Amino acid sequence: MTALAESRLPLPLLRRGKVREVYEVDADHLLLVASDRVSAFDVVMREPIPRKGAVLTQVSAFWFERLAEVFPSHFITARTEEILARLPALRPHAAEVAGRSMLVQKRRTNACRRLVALSAGTGAEGSSTGGSDTMVERTTSRNSSSRVGK
Repeated sequence: MTALAESRLPLPLLRRGKVREVYEVDADHLLLVASDRVSAFDVVMREPIPRKGAVLTQVSAFWFERLAEVFPSHFITARTEEILARLPALRPHAAEVAGRSMLVQKRRTNACRRLVALSAGTGAEGSSTGGSDTMVERTTSRNSSSRVGK
């Protein structure tokens, strides 16, 4: 069995992380592809582990599907046939995406944002108030926010 160290799909590549590649499908959707690369302590190891990406993706998909009623998420599908039906250009790459790809919704930054400005008073970092205070603003839903100052 051959390990997938890096995917190369006919979609715009947005970013390549230590383990996953993120492709732009359209203005509202992304395709996440989990490779077989292994990362430990911020180091990507030389030898990938065959099917590791597929296992990670399928475990994630199981929980996204199981908990969909409890909390909505960005997850749409990890079923290969559904992905290929939505993205016919990937049919020649079916073996590359099989089991290791997840179609998700793009999330807008204004839906859930966090601004954390911390200052140790050293001048290396300043808070949003310009002093040595610590200010944290967290918006976790449309109607909830909290501020903590000094």
